[in-house]
Amino acid sequence: MEKHKPSDEMLEDLDNMLSKLNAMEILAKDEFQKGVIQILRALIQGQMHSVDEFSHMKKALDELLLQLFKVQNNTKS
Repeated sequence: MEKHKPSDEMLEDLDNMLSKLNAMEILAKDEFQKGVIQILRALIQGQMHSVDEFSHMKKALDELLLQLFKVQNNTKS
């Protein structure tokens, strides 16, 4: 089973996709193509936001676990 990429690498890949979409938008010939590009841009930006939020949640969980261990150690003492 393949491991997930680190969040920094995922964000870099998504940013590269966003750059390609910007270039595609310049070359788009009709409104349909521009509409599809706008939808793809919204999806990519949403994915970038999700990766950022997951990173924040991971940090919060780590901090919560540290606090729980401190409380556990204090109650045992």
